Amino acid sequence: MKHSSRRQQRPFSARFEAWLTHHRESALATLGQLVVAPFATAMTVAAMAVALMLPASLYVLTGNLKVLGGYWDSSAAISVFLEPGVDEAAARSLALQWQARSDIVRAAVITREQGLAEFREYSGLGVALDQLTENPLPVVISVFPAPRLTGKKPLEQLIAGLEQLNDVDFIRLDTEWARRLQALVELLERALWLLSLALALGVLLVVGNTIRLEIENRRDEIEVMHLVGATTGFIRRPFLYSGAWYGLLSGLAAWVMVWLMVLAMQVPADRLAESYQSVFRLRALDSLASLVLIGGGTALGILGSWVAVGRHLGAMQPSR
Repeated sequence: MKHSSRRQQRPFSARFEAWLTHHRESALATLGQLVVAPFATAMTVAAMAVALMLPASLYVLTGNLKVLGGYWDSSAAISVFLEPGVDEAAARSLALQWQARSDIVRAAVITREQGLAEFREYSGLGVALDQLTENPLPVVISVFPAPRLTGKKPLEQLIAGLEQLNDVDFIRLDTEWARRLQALVELLERALWLLSLALALGVLLVVGNTIRLEIENRRDEIEVMHLVGATTGFIRRPFLYSGAWYGLLSGLAAWVMVWLMVLAMQVPADRLAESYQSVFRLRALDSLASLVLIGGGTALGILGSWVAVGRHLGAMQPSR
């Protein structure tokens, strides 16, 4: 009784220092246990890292598709085909008039010769085109809408206004690919959330099973600690740090895997961009996404460990 009273009268600073000391010792001890068994640690971390890497990779993919869609959308032009009788001088005059409008940022004339050369290059019909006695293509004006005209309705209003002008034959705006790309991005974003939930559950199961094995291996030690009066928090703490280390290491490994994936995909991305006379740099995880990945992995490790410890430690408490 005197001993219990003396323990309760210990100052708060001493108890807090003892609490911090046990946290530090638990963190270092559990890290040392992981280092002592590198193969088992690597297998567990690899399984968790793959589960974390998959949604992170899908996040990177959707982010790059958004950037790519915005890049192409901002650089897309409205092709205005003029009447066959309109010559290049008249077309340049029209382009200057249109470029002065507030809803058009630039208007460029594509001559008949330029149009024929481009058609020859991409159609593969060079031999057939050589048989033509005259150029059948009209003069085309590429109209680049102002950046504020990003919605479907403003673009349709601009096109309707241009179609009413004299010397305009017809207009082409290929926006179907943009709508399909947007639908694909939305589908991938929905799949990202579902995949993240499923794989987060997988991470919890991996951590929980690993901690369960550690608890079974230390059953005798835990039972002795119960008998000498150790609290549940005292016994639980090292296992929580084990889960935290597993989660932190798997989050870092997943981040490295995503970075290597982006690095490997940059070469084919450069080749694709070159075919369109453009440059596009793939984006990896930004600072916030990296923090979410690593911090989320650590949190899942702690949560999985907490569930496993709470379930199995209760069964080891001696009956009174």
